[in-house]
Amino acid sequence: MSEFKRRHIPRCMSTQHPDNVNSPFFVQDTVLGGEDEIQEAYYVFSHLGCDEQMWDCEGKEVDNFVVKKLLTKYAHFFREKVLGEDVFLTLRVPNPTVEKGEAKILLETLESIPRSYDAARLFYGRDVPPVFEVILPMTASSRSIDRIYRYYSDFVVGKQHRPFSEGDITIAEWIGEFKPERINVIPLFEDQERMLQASAIVRDYLRDKEVDYQRVFLARSDPAMNYGMISALLLNKIALLDLHELSTSIEVEIFPIIGIGSAPFRGGLNPRTTDRIFGEYPSVATFTLQSSFKYDYPPEEVRQAVSSLREKKIESPQEVDRERCLELVDRYSRKYRQQVSALAPVINRIARYVPSRRKRKLHIGLFGYSREMDGVTLPRAITFTASLYTVGLPPELLGLDVLNSADFDFLKTVYLNFEEDLRDALQFFNPGSLKLLPPDLSSPLGKMEFPVDYQVHSEHQEVTDYVLGALDLKEQVDLSEEVLRAANLRRFLG
Repeated sequence: MSEFKRRHIPRCMSTQHPDNVNSPFFVQDTVLGGEDEIQEAYYVFSHLGCDEQMWDCEGKEVDNFVVKKLLTKYAHFFREKVLGEDVFLTLRVPNPTVEKGEAKILLETLESIPRSYDAARLFYGRDVPPVFEVILPMTASSRSIDRIYRYYSDFVVGKQHRPFSEGDITIAEWIGEFKPERINVIPLFEDQERMLQASAIVRDYLRDKEVDYQRVFLARSDPAMNYGMISALLLNKIALLDLHELSTSIEVEIFPIIGIGSAPFRGGLNPRTTDRIFGEYPSVATFTLQSSFKYDYPPEEVRQAVSSLREKKIESPQEVDRERCLELVDRYSRKYRQQVSALAPVINRIARYVPSRRKRKLHIGLFGYSREMDGVTLPRAITFTASLYTVGLPPELLGLDVLNSADFDFLKTVYLNFEEDLRDALQFFNPGSLKLLPPDLSSPLGKMEFPVDYQVHSEHQEVTDYVLGALDLKEQVDLSEEVLRAANLRRFLG
């Protein structure tokens, strides 16, 4: 069995996804980075009540001394809340198979884990692993997970038993032992093929391991960008059901994590929708709280929402008709992608005015790998979503015109919050935005009757009217202020 046994599976994972409009009070700049993110980790633990912070080790300068800095700077808090037992720091590492330019950062990050262990042992006066789990993005196979697991145990930790030369001392005798001896690797599944294979990949990975539990991360945002909002939700529901059945079959507890943002398109989790989201994903153990959740609402409201999520008990997943879901995904995503391809020039034009909120770049998106898109290049999901909202065409609406009344009836039984999410998006819809699509793609969308009543947000429509007018001009107009003004009205950037 593993050398440590988790007493508590985190419920609320704070992340560094930059979907916020407003910056937190503790930073001087609008862009978070470096020491700001150290303070952010403390803030979400101590003031918001989150029990986990995801620490990105890709796309930015990596701070491998985060544990030492937290324990030194905020000693009073971490004496009471033990890092690694009460609150958790979980590293998201680069995927060397995909992110070649960042590959060696993975090795640096894994090498830092024993050093963090030493810092915690000095601080607490006992053995406490402050970091013992890492997240692998864009997981495509069991072998890719296993490589990280074995590199850490065999090369990072394993080298301690080697002598420098025959008859000489070992590395451990020279600089001390390396702990923890093993880490848990959390696969993050982000594309349709791998989400549908998630349970098979996890089964194969666990075949030769004795573990107390396994966490599995399912993306919600990138699948929405790649295949549309409805597809993303249905793929998540299928994967959650498959993972539940796997857990029962192999008698290993599997704790799903779902990565959701504040925009309905990216999951729809904000401090005012926690009950809705838990009802949609009852078997999810851990929900991501992205930057907009934390900084675009009053702190007390955020604290109450975090407390509400942490009190909820994990339940069984919803049963879904896999075949019917996949037929709908295939038909709907084809139309969605046609519309996105046509909108790509406008999206990329607006994207340049969407502000950065972190001194980093997220890992490469999956959309560009799709042959069906014929080489269309798009920004990442947050900027993509912000761009479409800024022109008054919420991405939640794309692809809907291919669905018939029977599809909508089916969706209401599977996508429990479909009507609420659609209503939330439609208030920011400006019919004038349909001119951005060619007639054969805009006409069906313009003629369709949405299956919900909604009220237009008049102030947001004024902003999008101005943006649409600016797009008609031959000269470039700086739309930075309009992007932020519209985002403030929505309470999320993208």
